Amino acid sequence: MEHHNTLIPYIEQAIRNNWEGLALTDFKGQSFQYRDVARKIAKLHLLFEHAGLKPGDKIALCGRNSAQWAIAALASLTYGTVAVPILHDFKPDNVHHLVCHSGARLFFVDASTWENLDHANMPDLEGAVLINDYSLLFSRNKKLTEARENLNKLFGEKFPERFTPADVVYPKENPDATVLINYTSGSTGFSKGVMLSYRNLWSNIQYCIDGLDFLYPGDGMVCMLPLAHMFGFTVEMLHPFVKGCHISFLTRTPSPKVIMDAFAEVQPKLIVTVPLIIEKIVKTKVFPLLEKPLMKLLMHVPFVDDKLLGKVKEKLQAAFGGKLQELIIGGAGLNKDVETFLRRINFPYTVGYGMTECGPLIAYCVWDKQRPASCGRIVDRMQIRVDSSDPANIPGVLWVKGDNVMQGYYKNPDATDACLGPDGWMNTGDIGTIDSDGYIYIRGRDKSMILGPSGQNIYPEEIEQQLNNMPYVAESLIVDKDNKLVALIYPDIENASRQGLTAEQITDIMKDNIARLNPSLPAYSQIADFRIFNEEFEKTPKRSIKRYLYQH
Repeated sequence: MEHHNTLIPYIEQAIRNNWEGLALTDFKGQSFQYRDVARKIAKLHLLFEHAGLKPGDKIALCGRNSAQWAIAALASLTYGTVAVPILHDFKPDNVHHLVCHSGARLFFVDASTWENLDHANMPDLEGAVLINDYSLLFSRNKKLTEARENLNKLFGEKFPERFTPADVVYPKENPDATVLINYTSGSTGFSKGVMLSYRNLWSNIQYCIDGLDFLYPGDGMVCMLPLAHMFGFTVEMLHPFVKGCHISFLTRTPSPKVIMDAFAEVQPKLIVTVPLIIEKIVKTKVFPLLEKPLMKLLMHVPFVDDKLLGKVKEKLQAAFGGKLQELIIGGAGLNKDVETFLRRINFPYTVGYGMTECGPLIAYCVWDKQRPASCGRIVDRMQIRVDSSDPANIPGVLWVKGDNVMQGYYKNPDATDACLGPDGWMNTGDIGTIDSDGYIYIRGRDKSMILGPSGQNIYPEEIEQQLNNMPYVAESLIVDKDNKLVALIYPDIENASRQGLTAEQITDIMKDNIARLNPSLPAYSQIADFRIFNEEFEKTPKRSIKRYLYQH
């Protein structure tokens, strides 16, 4: 692959070199070759140009993952407009607010999202385009309406001969121009628009080109994280696209069954996902095997027969499609039992670390060099430091600096100043340690840290992780009530009802769990009381629990 130091040439090169290859597919739906993507981008550029859009103007996108969503985003990137991806799970009021706040002139939206919106609440919007066929849903701009009606004619006039790879030439980018505004789900309830430049995206893509060198043109990739999220956008869509891969989008909410079908068909070499999905697959596909008494015994014997572990590994490899070379988990740490098990069978998985503000990559390490409980080492063109007198042993706030770090929050100088210093260092809001070899260990979020009765730092995530590994616990939250730690527990209802347990028995099991867990915790971080919840905790689109809703 030719090396470029900017992003646009990588996109051009991917399209030209893979002209006849498959680019984007809606799983169980339509497919587009790279040449089709190029034609659609060219038509959207004509639409933008005739509607009077200029580089720097904002284009919002809101809808489920799909090939046409990705094409609209690529068209925006290559035209010089600023893409504003919005999660389709956001409530209508939120979507109205973000379209207005970003100052979007054009809005790509899917039908199911649009029917709950009202364009009267988005007065500055000039038009809305339906994602699945690029038809106009409404327009306040006469030029936009005319251009859409005559798009094929305009295309024919611009490319009177055949449309060929030589026609794929996009304007040169200014590396420091903003190309994307991504609103964080904001676990504190208020969204902030992260401004990312071409340089931020290029640096992330370049790292994936250098670090994940086993992906080749034509290789299949399943994109299941939301495209409106930087991990989905950068690592699962843009990065395989510039490598000439074939990306399949799960257009429905990914249930384990849909995901397994997609893996079986696509046979991906690389899978990027959040812990929840992997834990479900391991728990449904593999743990039942391990529950057999003989297996249970063998898993705990130090010198277990490699053949047996090999069989378990094969079964899991098959569940992921059979060609997996690396599984990258981001967003949160893995369940301890699942992590221990995956290490035991030498499964090629690794945990990465990132955030929207870094577009998203901060840390990664290839699976066979990764260390337990670590999320890797700092990525290229980035630096990291810990605010601590002893960074390897005493946790402190993690700060980062470098080419991946955002330009700031859109129209929010106060929030920008609060985390981004004039020297370019950014406060991640995460607490962690870094060992002497540069491996990073996250202990928890700065804002979820609880101050113990004598000023001790308590990291609720660490207690939750242990509690979540106890019998019949699906998820938990540790909160501070009147200087006492209380565990809010959502039990594994499915499993409990299969075993025929009553509510009373579940309560007794939780009492017992806490009695077993407390002795292993320092006195100041022991659990004083617990409450049982009958429904899942509310989550951000990244599947982390919205703590602030439960802290009162």
